[in-house]
Amino acid sequence: MDYIDSIDWGRLPEVLRFSKSSPMIFSSGLFLFCALFFLPIYMMLRRTTTLRILFVALFSLFFYYESSGEYVLILLFSATMDYCIGRAMGASEDPRARKRLVTLSILVNLGLLSYFKYFYFILDLGQELLSYLGWASAPLVPLEARDYFIPAGISFYTFQTLSYTVDIYRGEIKPLKRWIDYLFYLSFFPQLVAGPIVRARDFIPQIYRRPQLLKAEYGEALTLILSGLIKKAIIGDFIGTNFVDQIFAEPTRFTGVENLFAVYGYAMQIYCDFSGYSDMAIGIALLLGFRFNINFDSPYQSGSITEFWRRWHISLSTWLRDYLYIPLGGNRKGAVRTYVNLIVTMLLGGLWHGAAMRFVLWGAIHGVALALHKLYVQLTSWMGLRRKQPWRIQRILGGVITFHLVCFAWIFFRADSMESALGVIGQIKDHFSPEIFDQFVLGYWRPLAMLAVGYLLHFTSRRQELALRQWITESGFLVQLLLFVGVIFLLIQIRSADAQPFIYFNF
Repeated sequence: MDYIDSIDWGRLPEVLRFSKSSPMIFSSGLFLFCALFFLPIYMMLRRTTTLRILFVALFSLFFYYESSGEYVLILLFSATMDYCIGRAMGASEDPRARKRLVTLSILVNLGLLSYFKYFYFILDLGQELLSYLGWASAPLVPLEARDYFIPAGISFYTFQTLSYTVDIYRGEIKPLKRWIDYLFYLSFFPQLVAGPIVRARDFIPQIYRRPQLLKAEYGEALTLILSGLIKKAIIGDFIGTNFVDQIFAEPTRFTGVENLFAVYGYAMQIYCDFSGYSDMAIGIALLLGFRFNINFDSPYQSGSITEFWRRWHISLSTWLRDYLYIPLGGNRKGAVRTYVNLIVTMLLGGLWHGAAMRFVLWGAIHGVALALHKLYVQLTSWMGLRRKQPWRIQRILGGVITFHLVCFAWIFFRADSMESALGVIGQIKDHFSPEIFDQFVLGYWRPLAMLAVGYLLHFTSRRQELALRQWITESGFLVQLLLFVGVIFLLIQIRSADAQPFIYFNF
């Protein structure tokens, strides 16, 4: 009681006010504080469906406000518009009217996404064209007047709401009858700001079930949350702040050895950051009675680039497949058209990540690699050289090639500019300097040790992961509590600054 009385409740409005510099994330103290109040109320409402839906929707809007401020109104607009469009499509039997409605949904949603993510990119392209024609010289919008803030998760919930209207148009799902149910689906806070992208047909049937948490599900959820915290807030953040960020800030000041390991470091950092968020999102959703599909499946263990995209950001890759690649024609219109469709899909996937040519180049590298692998599979099958199960040496060699191809593409993804990306490549190619390796290891032994831990954990087998989950599930409450407290304590000891925002908040 004395502890509660000692809290300065007068500062609560200030703490709960949105701040661009410190958005609410799962690993922040503010989220843990809010969760202490949210979970007991949620459990009390689990038997009353409407009140539970309303409560979670309101909390999700507050969570999004803490991530994006007044841009929560854009989320409300998208939810209201697509709910109404869905209802109108459900009530109409005119194919042309339904097509106009789904087209409206696509245009408005992609228009909003384009404005927030690509306005200055398109403006600068227009500026370059005008300058080339000799019609303009000064920037249309000065750099100092630009606001580059992007509402958190706008790419994720835009794809999510588009899947809803498109699936209604295709006749795969029925429209929801209540606006609050659709708002609940679109704004559900565990996956709102950084995915995974959850399809309406997978999520909506779970809304009306009474939440139940069996012992096995509780153990799975706790394992996912703890592993997500370790990946993101301990391994990923430590590697990023103490090593990767320093090298990529000024790559030409460092040798090729340092730049190469920074690339390996970023490959692990972005995996830990994004898969860590997905683990926590899936775990928190499971605690609330909702099951999401896996979003990452040890992608660096892949033996080919095609397999990599079956394991990396699975909710995005399957969305691109179902709503872009297949409508473009997929592999139904001949080999050449298949290769073109793969490249176009990945180019647009790259542009989805950011409004810059380096993201387009990142997508092009993956698109061409996917097309070449498709060609390789078709040629070896035609020549009778393809085996159902590749030789072990083939898989190892394919894995090494795939990993380094992915790492090479990450350079353009991580670098702040094309000049910086070319600086990293140039240092590795022309100034490798292997003689400083001992010095380098001594100077960066802590982040390098954390990097080694990250890769060792990544290459553990599925059997070992299941064994750990089973052990946590079977452990008593005291052991589970000590594990959670131990991870939080380790996080506090290792973290050298405020909680780092998730990388995919920018996308």
